[in-house]
Amino acid sequence: MTNVILLGPPGAGKGTQAKTLSDRTSLIHVASGDLFRAALREGTELGMLAKSYMDRGGLVPNEVVIRMILERIDRPDCSLGVIFDGFPRTSEQAVALDAAMAEHNNHIDAVLYLRVPKDVLLRRIAGRQTCKTCGATFNIYYFPSHRPGICDACTGKLYQRSDDSIETAEHRLDVYFELTMPLIEYYQRQGILHEIDGQREISLVTEAMLLALKINPELTATSKE
Repeated sequence: MTNVILLGPPGAGKGTQAKTLSDRTSLIHVASGDLFRAALREGTELGMLAKSYMDRGGLVPNEVVIRMILERIDRPDCSLGVIFDGFPRTSEQAVALDAAMAEHNNHIDAVLYLRVPKDVLLRRIAGRQTCKTCGATFNIYYFPSHRPGICDACTGKLYQRSDDSIETAEHRLDVYFELTMPLIEYYQRQGILHEIDGQREISLVTEAMLLALKINPELTATSKE
């Protein structure tokens, strides 16, 4: 069993890499945001407990989030391992997760950190445009549509999300790095942190992640064909 944590700031391509890594391996992608939405939608006990905190405007306690995560990874489809995405976010959460997993005779094997300079992240986030009709995404700096403001796929209108403005993006990144640097140091001390250059092409980033996990990229590519 291999349990991996995927870390990366907004705009680092973490969501894309988590899905690709899951597709190329037998590891199940476990995103904390998806767990929350599913628990709320299904009205589970943990979902209702989380909702009671959210309705009061408070943060959902770590122990509730961890119970959701442990419940998910105990399912048969996770028997070979998982990719954690979105949790932990702080060193305190990491310590709590380690303790909870140890009680279940489990542990984190590797942490993959997508490293991207802040100026690149800002261009990735602030340059992002989404089609109102089909949901296709573009970036005015890296892969713009052929006609400004018009989707190449369906000719729908492109727009920028309110949380993708340069001011909001800068604030999100500042908060992320303030919270995450102690978390990165925590895993460095454990000797399981692998820094991945997130500026390279998507396929090269995926290969670097597989190699960090001691998985041959050629074998996984062949097995998925």
